Amino acid sequence: MTGIQKGAIGTLLTGGLLGIVLVAVVFGGEAALSTEEFCTSCHSMTYTQTELKQSTHYGALGVNPGCKDCHIPQGFKNFHLAVYTHAVDGARELYLELVNDYSTLEKFNERRLIMAHDARMNLKKWDSITCRDCHKNPNPPGADAQEAHKKLKTEGATCIDCHQNLVHEEVPKTDLNASLKAGKMVLVKEEDEGGSGEEDEEDEDEGEGAGSGAAAGGEAGSSEASDDDDEDDEE
Repeated sequence: MTGIQKGAIGTLLTGGLLGIVLVAVVFGGEAALSTEEFCTSCHSMTYTQTELKQSTHYGALGVNPGCKDCHIPQGFKNFHLAVYTHAVDGARELYLELVNDYSTLEKFNERRLIMAHDARMNLKKWDSITCRDCHKNPNPPGADAQEAHKKLKTEGATCIDCHQNLVHEEVPKTDLNASLKAGKMVLVKEEDEGGSGEEDEEDEDEGEGAGSGAAAGGEAGSSEASDDDDEDDEE
């Protein structure tokens, strides 16, 4: 075996070893970032964790979901989405955690609506894949439910378009299709929760779109939201 051949084999072995280490770091890091402990290391997420544990989603049928089960796509085929969410949305959320005051629940509630909307838009973008990991029947037996679920085919709807305010504190519902079209948050009128009538629009600052925050609901409020100079990110 020549020196060139030995060098080539050494290079291949070194590259293979580095590849294995890189994969281990990525997968291990993703697992660490998906833990409840990591999510709630940000003070603001302790509010939403308490709400989750008090919701009907927690403990139902013996299932105790964590933040990642709703806010991070699961499974190997969605691994790239999980990494992207943690890398991009996570970095943005960390920045917003540092520049905003979430020291009290009242201060957190001032930004709850925009965080809820950002989380909803993430679910919309993912076709509510984290919802469908548990809720696998798109054809429920009830006549009203069957009629409503026709929107999945006729209006491009997904679970989160209709099923909002299920886990966290309630905030005004948002029309996600209209929000996508308008490029900013569009609120659903109280008298038109299905999203087919008049809507209110909420201006958002550029550069802080859909995020990864774990607050999918917010403080109950009117369907007219106050203009907010900052912006953030269940269901």
